[in-house]
Amino acid sequence: MEHILTALPEKAKDKYNEHKKFFAKIKKKTPKHLDNIMSELHDAEFKKTDCLTCANCCKTTSPIFTEKDIHRISKHFRMKQQRFIETYLEVDEDNFHVLKTAPCSFLDQQDNSCTIYDVRPKACQEYPHTNRRNFHKISEITLVNTAICPAAFNIVEAMQKAIDVGVNPKGKKYKFNGRD
Repeated sequence: MEHILTALPEKAKDKYNEHKKFFAKIKKKTPKHLDNIMSELHDAEFKKTDCLTCANCCKTTSPIFTEKDIHRISKHFRMKQQRFIETYLEVDEDNFHVLKTAPCSFLDQQDNSCTIYDVRPKACQEYPHTNRRNFHKISEITLVNTAICPAAFNIVEAMQKAIDVGVNPKGKKYKFNGRD
């Protein structure tokens, strides 16, 4: 996995313009079944990808902590919310609560597991956001994630093939014009 993670940023940079043009095409003319296609591509990729062998997202980036996340996690630790914020979080330039440190304070670096998995932030639960509804609206996030998450990169590559060729992983045909 280490060699994949080392090569990933350069690979994503090489494909950045191609991926960006593809997402612009998707935004301009969104296929009718895009969310279904993305869900299937996401599921297919994560049948062969074990996040515990990677955890690059946890090692290099911070999720956004919503007020609900802060409440839930501080309750889990039996801490006052303000103390949780002071201990673990800071406010970024976009005025979001994010972790003070990387790797994540809650990453067990021995086995790449999350020590707060059951109460982890919503952003962690949904990462890399490749099966979210209205996927075409989060292409900027996805472009960033392709340099961090090997699965996200693979899903975008598969997405290009599925939509351009018109076939998803289950063999169903989709036409780019949104009609099937």
